[in-house]
Amino acid sequence: MKKIVVLTGAGISQESGISTFRDSDGLWENYPVSEIANYDSWERNEEQTRGFYNMLLKKLIKAQPNEGHKQLVRLEERYDVTIITQNIDDLHERAGSKKIIHLHGELKKACSVTDNSEVYPIKGDELKKSDVDKNGKPLRPFIVWFGEAVPMIEPAIKECEKADIFIVVGTSLVVYPAAGLLNYAKPGCKKYLVDPKRPNADLSGITFIEEKASTGVKKVVDELLKIN
Repeated sequence: MKKIVVLTGAGISQESGISTFRDSDGLWENYPVSEIANYDSWERNEEQTRGFYNMLLKKLIKAQPNEGHKQLVRLEERYDVTIITQNIDDLHERAGSKKIIHLHGELKKACSVTDNSEVYPIKGDELKKSDVDKNGKPLRPFIVWFGEAVPMIEPAIKECEKADIFIVVGTSLVVYPAAGLLNYAKPGCKKYLVDPKRPNADLSGITFIEEKASTGVKKVVDELLKIN
């Protein structure tokens, strides 16, 4: 059974109503990175940071997987598929994909401020100040903030090295280390990129499909299920 690795970014969830961060109407327009997405912001204004991620969590709970997420599940009929996502939502899981690596954390979980391996599911639709770790300290969002290490990058690299086919969906390929994962694909690996905007990256050797995820992913999946 051939191996497919799928790298997804914010663009695949946009059609589910999850805002991207870098577009003109994205989240960073209203919440500067320096104030909301690093550990200093948590220490400086824990309530504001918690409120921001609770706002995202409430939106996620109402969101549903779109056709882009659902089409990827079809590949599991004939391929060994691993999805590596930069997204912190759980839409791939809810669509039915079975093997998922979250590079940047998970919005529906919280962790200890002193040990990020101490992870808890968030109960309900918000992380509360009263939610504490085993030492009684308030839990923080289980998110890889700017300036922090990406613990899951090594498992992701190992998956990429095994790929016979590599599909990139909805990412600008400018956020590292995730953007460098394509470089670990072995020679001869067939590569696709689905995005309505052409990324500012070297696309040599990549089949580029300039469409949104719901329609572009279906084209790739149809082709791969036909030729396999």
